[in-house]
Amino acid sequence: MSSSERPIPFRFDLPSRRQAARWLLPAFLILLVLTALLWLPWQAQRMESNDRQEQLIADTLWVEQAIRFQLSSDEESLGLIGSEVASGYLSGTRLRERLQTLMRNNREINCIDYVDASGNVQTSTDDACAHLAQSNASANAAEHARQMHTPQYSQPAPIAGNNGPMQMDFHLPLFNGERYLGSLIANYRMDNILDQMVPWWFAQDNEISLTDGDDNVIARRAAGGLGHGVYTHAHAMELTGATITLHTNSTKSAPKLLPNLLVGSVVFLSLGLLWSLWALWRDINRRLRAEGALRQQVAFRTAMENSLVTGLRARDLDGRITYVNPAFCQMVGATPEQLIGKLPPMPYWAPEAIDEYRERFAKVLAGHVTPQFETIFLRANGERFPVLVFESPLVDDSGKQTGWMGSILDISDRKRAEELSRQQQEKLQSSARLASMGEIASTLAHELNQPLAAISSYTSGALNILNGDGTLDPKVLRPALEKANAQAQRAGQIIRSVHAFVKQREPNRETVQIQSLIDNVMPLIELQAHQLLVSIHASIAPALPPVNADRMLLEQVLFNLMRNALEAMQDTLPERRMLRVQAALDTSTGSERIQVSVIDQGHGIADVVAERLFSPFFSTKAEGMGMGLNICRTTIEFHGGTLTHAANPNGGTIFTFTLPVATGNMELEHVAHRR
Repeated sequence: MSSSERPIPFRFDLPSRRQAARWLLPAFLILLVLTALLWLPWQAQRMESNDRQEQLIADTLWVEQAIRFQLSSDEESLGLIGSEVASGYLSGTRLRERLQTLMRNNREINCIDYVDASGNVQTSTDDACAHLAQSNASANAAEHARQMHTPQYSQPAPIAGNNGPMQMDFHLPLFNGERYLGSLIANYRMDNILDQMVPWWFAQDNEISLTDGDDNVIARRAAGGLGHGVYTHAHAMELTGATITLHTNSTKSAPKLLPNLLVGSVVFLSLGLLWSLWALWRDINRRLRAEGALRQQVAFRTAMENSLVTGLRARDLDGRITYVNPAFCQMVGATPEQLIGKLPPMPYWAPEAIDEYRERFAKVLAGHVTPQFETIFLRANGERFPVLVFESPLVDDSGKQTGWMGSILDISDRKRAEELSRQQQEKLQSSARLASMGEIASTLAHELNQPLAAISSYTSGALNILNGDGTLDPKVLRPALEKANAQAQRAGQIIRSVHAFVKQREPNRETVQIQSLIDNVMPLIELQAHQLLVSIHASIAPALPPVNADRMLLEQVLFNLMRNALEAMQDTLPERRMLRVQAALDTSTGSERIQVSVIDQGHGIADVVAERLFSPFFSTKAEGMGMGLNICRTTIEFHGGTLTHAANPNGGTIFTFTLPVATGNMELEHVAHRR
């Protein structure tokens, strides 16, 4: 054969291999899909069948346990009654009533007899039960129970000479020592056991039957129809003396496959594959556009957050920090890496307020967040600064809460301005106190002249006694010296009250009793009240709780309100000039507060004046500065209370201010005061 006639070998070039590989993968995938379509329905059918069988077994065991539990409960109840019969406590009518009560509570029992040692029926819930002893199975069980001294069930059997329903007896022998007293016999109808003890929902889906030792059906319940024989289970019931098996036969048939499942699945999956490819291409383009827009939004949000002076802090539901912005990091002097993922205690918590932080954090975890509050934060360099925190829930796009979002403002500048304003207020208060003292200077001189003159008179008398005949009787000298001492203390108290009232100092909160405040102000007020012929009546509720307050500031408030009340009664009739001061506990707002009222019977306040009563530099007095009531209201609000006024029904005005009761935690109060 010539070289020209030799066969040319077949060459499988590279493009052909690539093309075959492109077709091989889809062919393999289609084959895999077909295999899955054939295997999955069969596997699903098998799993469903196994699940139904396992469920039937579990339900059968549960029903068997329910029947056995109810029978055990009946045994215990009969045992209690038997012990009382053996002791002679129950007999006759009382025994019959007790047995009937037991039957009413346990409807599965047909009737109950009490037979004596000779087998004669002494007590029965139903006279028709007298035939029970005629059953051979029942007689055998009774004899066996008496010999073994243990309760026994009889084999289910029909009534002697009757083809009626199968029945079973429970024999409970009664003994007094070794002497046989008789037996309690409870009769059960087997069909009644199924009707009363098998749940209706189980009977609707299953045919339930009871069989004896020879597999003869002794009772059947088929409320949902006869079983199909696909899912069945049998379980022996453990009854002393009786052999009974519980059979269940489900009314459900085997799961079926649709005949066109395979073809329909192939067509559906093929169309679904084409739709998926188109949807994937469309989704990729949409995703690319969304990612571009998201990058722009993220860049814009980042630039916006970086330009904020408000600190932002996000926490999850466990209190873990999930986000902080640069402003917050700059406030506390920490980097985001040092804060994100951090759980309490936080590095920016001040040590002196750690209990306050923990209490507020516990409320946040419980879902009771305070929308707005002030606190103290700590910078990394140890510097403390006040902040105002706004807290709100952080929710996702589905409306589900994922944490808490906080906005933090550094209010150091505002606090400095408030401190400057407070200092100015204190200067105004000091000026007002000095002005008040100037107004009562003449009255004060008159009041001091009286105790000083009395002291001079008493001491002169004492000197005359000493310069007498030379005899010194202490009983004669003591009354004069005691009266001089009392007048000196009175003058000293007036001077100390004036000195404390006009003394300028820093505010200092302490636990203060309202009674002591009123007692300290009374000596100064009584000077003017005596001059204006005004009587003062104080009504203070007993055992009032204290308040955390600055004593001198509250004394100035009381002094200003009481002095205004005196001046308001200058032009009224003398018999109507009465100033009343009342203090009581107020719980109408839900929290305990002390309420103090200053009540006069003067000319009252006109509506036009009432609108501007607390405005700065507004006064109805020609020589007034218009700062008294404004300072009083500012002082009360500084202590967390309110100052209001109302018309007195008897004529005049009632000024009332409230103060919160002391919480007992002075440390937190001082922290709040420093803020």
